[in-house]
Amino acid sequence: MHEHDTSFRKPAAAIASIARRQALGIIAAAAALPFLGHSAQALARVGAVEVIRGNAFARLSDVRRLSRNNNILLGDLVWTEKQSRMTVRLDLGARLYLGPKARLVVDRYIAGTSGDLTLGEGAMVFDRDDDLPKIDLEVRTKFGLIAVRGTRFFAGPSKGVFGVFCQRGRVRVVANGVAATLDAGEGVDIPRRGAPPSAVTRWGQARIDQAFASVLA
Repeated sequence: MHEHDTSFRKPAAAIASIARRQALGIIAAAAALPFLGHSAQALARVGAVEVIRGNAFARLSDVRRLSRNNNILLGDLVWTEKQSRMTVRLDLGARLYLGPKARLVVDRYIAGTSGDLTLGEGAMVFDRDDDLPKIDLEVRTKFGLIAVRGTRFFAGPSKGVFGVFCQRGRVRVVANGVAATLDAGEGVDIPRRGAPPSAVTRWGQARIDQAFASVLA
């Protein structure tokens, strides 16, 4: 019996040693996951800088000063300084124009089909040819949600309120549970955070020019 017991001690010890090594390996692998995840995320390009006037930056982990042809990555916080403007060519086939002191986050991106953006501050113009295949894009703001497919629209401060104006195509704006659909030439105002959109109106040319000039000039 004694010999029988001894014959099982060595395998048991070996198994325990293997188990410890495996456990250490699992712990080490788990510790590395955040870094692996970050590396994978860092490879997820969503577009590139096309034009910069002034100073613009991006941050995924470290702050990067942006210049022409620099990549914009999934998860990036992108911002412009005072008196600065930037154009980003998105891989969705669209151009995204940011005005001065704008802050935007790329939250979700599926190549060629959909994406989610968050506009934290400032104004933007989104432009995508209607001839391209339709996409599902949502732009979240502190005032409400803007849903687009293929269009050109402005969103940002305008005449003392947050305004959304559709220049081409169609835009759906949802704020405080109230939805408004804008066709070309129409806009809405959201006077404050938590307020519903105003009635849909046709914007005058002077207001349209002023809104787009605040981003594109």
